[in-house]
Amino acid sequence: MTAPAGVAAWRRAAMTVSMLGVATAAGAVMVFLTQALLARQLGPTDYGLFASSLVTVTMIAPLAGFGLTQFRLKVYGVEGWAAHRWLAPSLRFTLVTSLLAIAIVVAWALTIAPPDDTRFSLLALTPVVLGILAVNLVSNKLRLEDRYGRMALTQMVIPGSRLLAAIALFLVPQLTGRFVALSYGAISLLVVLWSIPQMRAMVRGEIDLKGHGPRDEAPASAVADPGVGALWSQAWAYGVYAVLYPVFFQISTILLKYIQGDTQAGMYAIAMAVMTAIYLIPATIYQKFLLGKLHRWAAHDKPKFQLVYRRGNVAMLGLGLAVSAGLVLLGPWLIPLIFGGEYRRVVTILMVLALCPPIRFLSTALGSALLTENHMRFRVYAMALATFAAIAGNILLIPVLGDLGAAWATVAAETVLLLGTCYGVRRFTRIQRADANSASR
Repeated sequence: MTAPAGVAAWRRAAMTVSMLGVATAAGAVMVFLTQALLARQLGPTDYGLFASSLVTVTMIAPLAGFGLTQFRLKVYGVEGWAAHRWLAPSLRFTLVTSLLAIAIVVAWALTIAPPDDTRFSLLALTPVVLGILAVNLVSNKLRLEDRYGRMALTQMVIPGSRLLAAIALFLVPQLTGRFVALSYGAISLLVVLWSIPQMRAMVRGEIDLKGHGPRDEAPASAVADPGVGALWSQAWAYGVYAVLYPVFFQISTILLKYIQGDTQAGMYAIAMAVMTAIYLIPATIYQKFLLGKLHRWAAHDKPKFQLVYRRGNVAMLGLGLAVSAGLVLLGPWLIPLIFGGEYRRVVTILMVLALCPPIRFLSTALGSALLTENHMRFRVYAMALATFAAIAGNILLIPVLGDLGAAWATVAAETVLLLGTCYGVRRFTRIQRADANSASR
């Protein structure tokens, strides 16, 4: 006896999320092991120098592509096969923004960074910009094709390769942070080369798009293909959000380096590595699995969109509270065990940051309503306000409280993001109701 269609669909969704969860957990373990090996071998000061350099590059990296991966999910979800018309302007826009991102990293290294190993690390890590872009582009294509297993493996390539570099440092203690920076840069270049076949297929429009039926081979309509200007008008909100988020999330580590020093930045980088692993949970559910489907449901199946949205809010809040409790209970024991006694200060930082998971999990779920249609701008406004709060909070609190000041600034910024997202959702709902009332008259 076969299961009802609805039950079978939920079962397939559960299996996909479970598979992505396992892959995400494996990636998080790799990242954790890499951080632990680097922290133990380099020590707090050298590790802080390398980690803050890597954070700087990854903060600038989203300029490359400027949010087009998110925009493509939207247009393919709404337009289906017709969205191929956006490929040519997307390619030109990606090229220009990638060159801009690389130029900013080089300029930072030569003008802002101190002329020590920080400058060397920034220049050696510059290819990370292209590596992140390549993984995002390939993952974007695979997500549209519902090839979640291949997508999960693609996103594990970089953390797995970086773990090998950390193991090499562990086996050959004479190697230094410079070796790690050069290794990360080389890994990124290899990832770009490995991604070329998939990116070439995407540029040619060779995408096995799922959820929109067979490909329509009829001649294209008379509507002219969009230019870069039209692309910008449609995609700017996704790009601004993509650029703001790493500043919001990572600015504390960078400001700690320049205000307090590399050692404090190293301690805080370990704490943020833990939080990054935790935040992979909602990211896996919403960014890797649900995002493309939410765009499609919002355009073509609003009752299903509303059902998933309501249940997701409740589930994410409960899961965030459970994760916070686990962090408080296990953090004081696990951190010294994994990273070494030199990093006991990280436990104190994490006890403050333990307030963040329920806030972040809920804001991620609420924000899924603002990823759809033309209301992404409300999410951008919330992120801009939260980014300002993060920068201002760190500048005010780090000179007084040091790394704990950075932690409290992060909690405050996460709270601002949640409140801003809630306000945006309310505005979004009121606009929807007003439009519905106007249409019914």
